[in-house]
Amino acid sequence: MTEQPTITKTTERIDLEEQPDFSSGEELSQDLEILTFGCRLNTWESEVIRSHAHTQKLHQSQTVIVNTCAVTREAERQARQAIRRVHRTKPHARIIVTGCAAQIDPKRWSDLPGVTHVLGNKEKLEVESWADTTLTSPVMVSDIMNAQETAAPLVTEFAGRTRAFAQIQQGCDHRCTFCVIPFGRGPSRSVSVGAVVEQMRAFIQSGYREIVLTGVDLTSWGADLPGKPSLGQLCRRILRLVPELERLRLSSVDPVEIDEEIWHLLETEPRFMPYLHLSLQSGSDLILKRMKRRHLVADAVRVIMRARRIRPDIGLGADIIAGFPTEDETLFGQTQVFLRKMAIPYLHVFPYSERPETPAARMPALPFSERKARAALLRAIGQESATRYYTSLLNQPLRVLMETTTQGHSEQFAPVRLNKGEACVGDIVLLKPIAVETGYIRAERI
Repeated sequence: MTEQPTITKTTERIDLEEQPDFSSGEELSQDLEILTFGCRLNTWESEVIRSHAHTQKLHQSQTVIVNTCAVTREAERQARQAIRRVHRTKPHARIIVTGCAAQIDPKRWSDLPGVTHVLGNKEKLEVESWADTTLTSPVMVSDIMNAQETAAPLVTEFAGRTRAFAQIQQGCDHRCTFCVIPFGRGPSRSVSVGAVVEQMRAFIQSGYREIVLTGVDLTSWGADLPGKPSLGQLCRRILRLVPELERLRLSSVDPVEIDEEIWHLLETEPRFMPYLHLSLQSGSDLILKRMKRRHLVADAVRVIMRARRIRPDIGLGADIIAGFPTEDETLFGQTQVFLRKMAIPYLHVFPYSERPETPAARMPALPFSERKARAALLRAIGQESATRYYTSLLNQPLRVLMETTTQGHSEQFAPVRLNKGEACVGDIVLLKPIAVETGYIRAERI
């Protein structure tokens, strides 16, 4: 989400895609702290860890748990920096490292000063892993490629957040040339329909009014289940079986795997949020082929045009990698033309980052300064598109989920701030847009 990540306590970001946001560091008690780096799936898993840690009474001893990400070098650097800071400021604390980076290279993390234990991605979701009697081994990391099932322990709350994230899928069977995440998450596995619905109901009972479905490769959900149901079929069942749910939203989806049921829900179901975040990565066919993506530019154009035809006000986002190996000026220009033409308002742009053992890491690389410069240019295009999109929403009332007393997000995921007054956190309020400011819409109560 940015190559300059920060850790904050409870800030809710405006992007939902499965790339890193390095977003939360939550003090759970005086002696237990969790630092979460990475995707929304990691956010959900940190809540599972929090529950397990309390069950095993880790909050009674000074413990810091670091849930890492491996998407970029910057994600790993930030986690290492956080560990060193904890060791410096809390020299007697037990530091437990887990997450994708720890899964892929456990020894590298166990060798850091202050780190007492390293847990793999499978182990971190098992309550018994967090018992003092179990935490005698410094490294507990199994072969994630042998994982067969998706653990789905119930989560009831996300501290400081007004929307909940539900894990419905784990792992990835595809091998994009730039991505190391399959080696941290293992093969694609789906959570059963029954377990997903049970989680939805638990969130509703905890007071959440919006739930986001998340996973590593979200649109692959169901391929390993009996009958091979589609993601859209799951969404329809959720909305039918959990009528109390007011807003259901998807995180990042693959553009060529959006099934017909999702399109139908976008067109006909008011509780299914008008927002799609597409895992695009480039606007150049040659670069997409070198990335080993499953779509070409024409496929992305068809999806975007269809979404806007169905819902003219739909919010659209996209992941874009700037400066992929072999991306010359001509190929980069193709991405710029594509993004200007498509006017996608929510662009998540980050410079290409070499990941060990991936095919792209062996391709001719661009200087990192050039990657950063290209990322900045693409972000500027995104900002222009966002301003135009926010302006298009000025002629309609917006239903906004309030994340603070003065700001929240609309159904289209447009950031909205109250012009005056306050609203209750967690309420969904009807607002009239009155102006577009840099990065948000200003609105007033109707």
